[in-house]
Amino acid sequence: MIVAEDSALLRQGIVRLLTDEGIEVAAACGDTGPLLALVAEHRPDAVLLDIRMPPTHTDEGLLAAAAIRAEHPGTGVLLLSQYVETTSTVQALAQQPEGFGYLLKERVADIDELGGALKRVAAGGTVLDPLVVSRLMEAPRLPGPLDDLTGRERDVLALMAEGRSNEAIARKLVIGGKTVETHVRNIFGKLRLEPDLREHRRVMAVLTYLRG
Repeated sequence: MIVAEDSALLRQGIVRLLTDEGIEVAAACGDTGPLLALVAEHRPDAVLLDIRMPPTHTDEGLLAAAAIRAEHPGTGVLLLSQYVETTSTVQALAQQPEGFGYLLKERVADIDELGGALKRVAAGGTVLDPLVVSRLMEAPRLPGPLDDLTGRERDVLALMAEGRSNEAIARKLVIGGKTVETHVRNIFGKLRLEPDLREHRRVMAVLTYLRG
């Protein structure tokens, strides 16, 4: 694991939290300058990266994330942000959602959530902050395949977009595992996502959701 965060205090805190949870942190840095070299040297399972980094504190983190995904596609990237930035994040996810995630910094204090998110992106999964999902749901949408989903199916798909497993969805919605499986199967059918070894249907369903 590599941590890239410009706030020294937050960076040290994250490293301490992860280390206490038994997650090995190979390196940490305060800007994106040395990041690619560190990734090449340590080959981490995942990188925890602030979106707004020096010198301009705008999109340095996103650019670094794109470079990591291009040069080290097996490394998961989990972005952190102080604000909900749906446009740039959705674009990044839509390009290559596997092993990619985005959480608000307020989630950092919840080590179970942070650790779980890091493990999911390291395993090739997709993680999206619940507030980002909520913002996307509130945005106006053009008519599309999502219109065919029931309210409950949209709830399930939104939780899928957060990176939750079927078991976690069942607990969140207080429904049975078989019911979740039925909803997921219906979602795949309504979105016309047929079984295909070249594409992961769960990822493609989340992509359809993100693109609206």
